[in-house]
Amino acid sequence: MNTSEIIETGQKYVMNTYGRLPMALIKGQGVHVWDADGNKYLDFVAGLAVNSLGHCHPAVVEAIREQAGTLLHVSNIYWIEPQVKLAQVLIENSALDKVFFCNSGAEANEGAIKLARKYAKKYMGPDKFEIITMHQSFHGRTLAAITATAQPKYQKDLDPLPQGFKYVPFNDFAALEEAITENTCAVMMEPIQGEGGVNTADYEYMQKVKQLCVDQNLLLIFDEVQCGLARTGKLFAYEHYGVEPDIMSLAKAIAGGFPMGALLAKQKVAECFQPGDHASTFGGNPLAAAAGYAAVSILADKEFLKDVTEKGLYFEQKLQDLKSKFSFITDVRGKGLMLGLGVTVEAKPIVDSCLSKGLLINAVAVNVLRFIPPLIISKEDIDEAVNILEDIMSQIN
Repeated sequence: MNTSEIIETGQKYVMNTYGRLPMALIKGQGVHVWDADGNKYLDFVAGLAVNSLGHCHPAVVEAIREQAGTLLHVSNIYWIEPQVKLAQVLIENSALDKVFFCNSGAEANEGAIKLARKYAKKYMGPDKFEIITMHQSFHGRTLAAITATAQPKYQKDLDPLPQGFKYVPFNDFAALEEAITENTCAVMMEPIQGEGGVNTADYEYMQKVKQLCVDQNLLLIFDEVQCGLARTGKLFAYEHYGVEPDIMSLAKAIAGGFPMGALLAKQKVAECFQPGDHASTFGGNPLAAAAGYAAVSILADKEFLKDVTEKGLYFEQKLQDLKSKFSFITDVRGKGLMLGLGVTVEAKPIVDSCLSKGLLINAVAVNVLRFIPPLIISKEDIDEAVNILEDIMSQIN
């Protein structure tokens, strides 16, 4: 099928839930993808930060190939070796103690919400249930996760929403402190907001949030679905702040492109889940876990992380150079290879122009260009992307 045939058939049979670009991708290798008409693109979207090792990384492909020929799926009523190996590498490289595996970031956040409330009922009292989240956050599309997401546009026509969530501005400590009530049990936030506009938590703010949670006996939940797993140059974004969450959600990059999510927690919190409290039929299945073990083993490597940091700084400087040339660029934001450009013009036409020149990027929050490329990109790839951006921006009045 060519592009037009794929689109025509898809429009007939697939639900219209995405604002899709008029293209169909059929192949990927490293930092490049190809569409059904044979056009090649430099991919700085990476499956929305999923393909952090690029497309079809040999280690992930081989792990999937080998596991698919051995054991695809068994129930979690049995121990699963690849799952245990992945759990070990995650826990030994983090500040948390136990992990639960699921299939997506939304599921991981659902689990985080449930676990926080189970802990609250056990240790804080029967009236502790409320979770405070941040404006411009994004925590997933399930009903509880979308309620935790403090963006009304995602909640439209979904009433009645689950109770027990309160919203405050991001990076506003006074507002957070004031929002705490006798019902509050947890604070939930992304260290770097992805869908909200690549908004980065201030260091001092994060220090105060952690201390507040300690002083008020609240759980601190970090959603690292997008910013975790080497994306910022640290294996986990919380490492930039010198604070540790009580609960953390992961997904996206965890299995090198294969669907998977994970919920990590400190020992005392994790113990509040007992057999029958939470489950997922496909969570941590042999195939996903094998892919995850292959991917995370690479992402956790210190030399790999050092390389991501170096390339992130290089890319950030290139974007700063663009800012100095174009007055409509307001700021460069983010960490590592999770970067954004704030602009005073509409971002989508720039995205469309990049597409026409063979570069895939995307826009968030209307006026922010987001760059979440594979972490294996080279400086030459960065130069190519920036050159395309500069050419397009030079034509903007």
